[in-house]
Amino acid sequence: MLISACMALGVLAVASPPANAITADLSMVGGQLSRFGDSGAFQAFSLIFVSELGDKTFFIAALLAAKFSRAISFVGSLGALVVMTGISVGLGQLFHSVPSFFETGLPIDDWIAIVAFAYFGFITLKEAYELAPEEKGGELVDAEEALSTVKDPVENVVALIIQTFTLVFAAEFGDRSFLSTIALAAAQNPASVALGAIAAHAIATTLAVIGGAILSKYISEKTVGYVGGSLFILFAALTAIGLG
Repeated sequence: MLISACMALGVLAVASPPANAITADLSMVGGQLSRFGDSGAFQAFSLIFVSELGDKTFFIAALLAAKFSRAISFVGSLGALVVMTGISVGLGQLFHSVPSFFETGLPIDDWIAIVAFAYFGFITLKEAYELAPEEKGGELVDAEEALSTVKDPVENVVALIIQTFTLVFAAEFGDRSFLSTIALAAAQNPASVALGAIAAHAIATTLAVIGGAILSKYISEKTVGYVGGSLFILFAALTAIGLG
């Protein structure tokens, strides 16, 4: 009996991992969850979503939905925004590789993100402050001007989607959401930034094609500007704190 008990205890000792191994495994899982939470998906989603509401591409998607169809506007608009997100994330990774390339030891990518966020925040808050409470900004006017070159609807659905894609792509290139995605991708996990940005674009585009014309009547560009500018400043501060 004693020999059997000793053998059983020996088997359990071999089969059961040491306490420090379990602790190490839990620590590794916790670290992975922590890195995921800090990866930038939430930052990208909140920043892009607020930036896109009432933006030029938002109004283009809304106007094209009324001119053609909601499905065509959604597919063409979101396709352009997804491609643009991929390009901006790729550019952000180029900035991310600059420190290791020059071997300066300085977090150049983080400093680029801080400067970009602070600049966009200041400009956005300044524009919101100068805008009258009931005044509409130039985004809707710019969208209408962009659509003035759109040809009359034709039977070829593919041609309409391509036309929508081209309009939104041209409007998004160099926009604040495009540049802020570059800054985020330079300082955060690129896959998570892309995921958060695409999710934000998808929801904003859905709102635009479903009822963008109606929704725009209730969107205060002044309030959106204050919220967006504050987010830019907040993310600049959080990135700077992360360097400490």
